[in-house]
Amino acid sequence: MDKKESTRNLLTGLFFLLGVALIVFFVVTIGKNRGITQSKFAVEVLFRNVKGLMEGAPVRLAGVNVGSVNSIDFLDQDIEGRRVKATLHIFSKYRNQFNRPLAFAINTEGILGEKLIEIAGKSDGPPIDLSQPIFGEDSIDVQDLAETFGKAAQTFTGTVEELNKIDMVELATVLRDSSKALLETSRGLNTLMADFKDITVKSKRVMDRLEQRLIDGNLFKVF
Repeated sequence: MDKKESTRNLLTGLFFLLGVALIVFFVVTIGKNRGITQSKFAVEVLFRNVKGLMEGAPVRLAGVNVGSVNSIDFLDQDIEGRRVKATLHIFSKYRNQFNRPLAFAINTEGILGEKLIEIAGKSDGPPIDLSQPIFGEDSIDVQDLAETFGKAAQTFTGTVEELNKIDMVELATVLRDSSKALLETSRGLNTLMADFKDITVKSKRVMDRLEQRLIDGNLFKVF
């Protein structure tokens, strides 16, 4: 009886150790696949607004997952309008990819609008200095565009409703009366211009006669 119990206890211990070994194996494998056990270096990026970015969000360079967001903190004071610092942990094997001009922006992907940091190369400018905080780009995402178009649609709807309230018959009458008044004004101006032209012609004739008399020395003789 004692021998059977010892064998049972031994088997139980072996199964327990086997379970622990399997758990450790899966943890290490998953951690390796997700980069948990890989060495990393930190990059600090400053943003005006992180737009709901969460810790653990992926960081991608040219579509490749190169790290994750480790922490998000407020700055003690604004730096050129930036007040939030996102610390990124980037896999060390991609360090050479950061020796060039890069732009950091927060983008949205998926139906649920998950946030991530997208890194893109720039055509000009100096290489980024990893020892100093980097200024993130103020990008416009899909949600921002949706809100903008929504507000524009509301404004347009309000304008249409106001136009519908206008009495078109009354508007036509006002436009007709305005056209008549404009026509009468135009006719009055034409008459005034004709009179002014006639006065100009007569004045020119008088001046010509005076000039001729002045030439002939008869300016002060009776006409």
